[in-house]
Amino acid sequence: MLILKEMIRLLNDEEGLTTVEYAIAGALVASAVVLAFSNLGVQVGGRVQDLATVVETGAPIAAPAPAPAP
Repeated sequence: MLILKEMIRLLNDEEGLTTVEYAIAGALVASAVVLAFSNLGVQVGGRVQDLATVVETGAPIAAPAPAPAP
């Protein structure tokens, strides 16, 4: 009977559920941060390479073409 009461208490205990929710939310935030920084890292790497080319050759960086008007 004691085991049954303990099982019922564990099933009704919601404290563990909030811990799981926080863990899932933390994992989602961490994955979003990793994704954002990985995409940003590619862009920053391209800029650093452009700057290295300018320093090495002394030639200005070509400006990107303007976007066409709709």
